[in-house]
Amino acid sequence: MTAPAGARLVEEPDWLWPREPPTRYRRNVPTAWLDITLTEGRNRQVRRMTAAVGHPTLRLVRVSIGPWSLDGLRPGEWKNRR
Repeated sequence: MTAPAGARLVEEPDWLWPREPPTRYRRNVPTAWLDITLTEGRNRQVRRMTAAVGHPTLRLVRVSIGPWSLDGLRPGEWKNRR
């Protein structure tokens, strides 16, 4: 058991970079983008939650941890926060 998590259906983010190699395409499995907020994380919790409702995770992007977030950073970019 874990602390409650929040989830909501969202549109595909326009800022998200293309994945290399591309995520596999599954014609018979619906595609959905979720915004999930965890207050307590366990090993592979998001993957287990989505698989349990019949929507396996094909791509997982962490956009923030506590007070730190990506804030529009592209792959390979970084900010020095001193």
